[in-house]
Amino acid sequence: MKCLVVGGGGREHAIAASLIRNDEAELAAVMATRNPGIARLAASVLVTPETDVPRVVRFAVESGVELALVGPEAPLEAGLSDALAVAGIPVFGPTRAAARIETDKAWARDLMTRHAVPGCPAYARFDDPGEAARYIRDHPGDLAIKPVGLTGGKGVRIVGEHLDHEGACAYVHEIGEPVVVEERLEGEEFTLQCFVDGTRLAPMPLVQDHKRAFDGDRGPNTGGMGAYSMPDHGLPFVTGADRAAALAIMAAVVRAMAAEGAPFHGVLYGQFMNTPDGPMVIEFNARFGDPEAMNVLTLLESDLAEIAWRCADGSLDPSAVSFEPAATVCKYLVPEGYPEAPGPSAPITLGDYGPARLYYSNVEEHDGGLWTLRSRTLAFVGTGPTLAEAERVAERAASGVVGPVRYRRDIGTTALLEQRCAHMRAIR
Repeated sequence: MKCLVVGGGGREHAIAASLIRNDEAELAAVMATRNPGIARLAASVLVTPETDVPRVVRFAVESGVELALVGPEAPLEAGLSDALAVAGIPVFGPTRAAARIETDKAWARDLMTRHAVPGCPAYARFDDPGEAARYIRDHPGDLAIKPVGLTGGKGVRIVGEHLDHEGACAYVHEIGEPVVVEERLEGEEFTLQCFVDGTRLAPMPLVQDHKRAFDGDRGPNTGGMGAYSMPDHGLPFVTGADRAAALAIMAAVVRAMAAEGAPFHGVLYGQFMNTPDGPMVIEFNARFGDPEAMNVLTLLESDLAEIAWRCADGSLDPSAVSFEPAATVCKYLVPEGYPEAPGPSAPITLGDYGPARLYYSNVEEHDGGLWTLRSRTLAFVGTGPTLAEAERVAERAASGVVGPVRYRRDIGTTALLEQRCAHMRAIR
């Protein structure tokens, strides 16, 4: 099968690597910046903005693509899935209307409210920054401020943590666009991703991402510094009942979207806060997470092309989706200064990374070597029968890279995991 992978990050490298495990798969790729890992796997490559819908569709048709897999959110918002479908190419990725579950946070909250889906925090939408500022001043408690549209995981600000109330008022004026103001949720975050065919869901292993830039959950939010998963595919601070409740919330959202004429096909990503009262929805994404895709796709035992095809045509069999019973730890290397002031492009050298999986992201290859760019550079995923073994593999690989890059050493460590568990025990 000739598959098109759209996107050039670590997530898309993981998608491409998973696809080519099937000896019959042939790849074409579209990316805004040439990803050397994806380029090595693909028979044909187009370097162009992924949101250039006419050019991407033309390339797909001329390449004889039989199935397209769209990685990032921006081309989904631009309507790439819709245009590919019109051209007769099945798509593993939602339509523009269905992608609103991610691209319009207010619409997602309103959908949950209209259909009485549990797990929705108290919220209010504001189109006028002045009205949002007045609301913030009238509500002295901690709040979460979220731009309605896409922000690459970096737009959320917490009143009482990132900002005081006056700083929050200034922030909504700085955004200058519609915002959602929500109650702040307390607990531990986790991610549940599901393959979805419009009605059925096949859940993946739970993952915990790490957004903060530095060890100890310090510093600004990033696109994600790494993530881990456990060998039983759960998390020790998420009970079986919590996991079932999160999956039920996602199933209810899928039913609500179908009822409103926007059935969801692709990967639905649920980011949850496990609170004293159970899982609450932080947000939904309309695609694999990055880095979370690298964790789960490294473990995927089933044929991704077959799963994607069945998600596209509405014939997914959840019982046919299986994952290796192992732990994973993903550690992202990023340029020094990331995310606020990444340094100039510079060469890096990889060491012996042993059994770790290497996924390239925002890195270029020239003069016989690898050079950093402005965003996350590359990631290593360690796997093992225990979290400690997976972390050891990822840490050894990450520590062997020489150059002006850094990473979080604490992701996947026993000490950090125990902090998460202790926090959950304390609030419950």
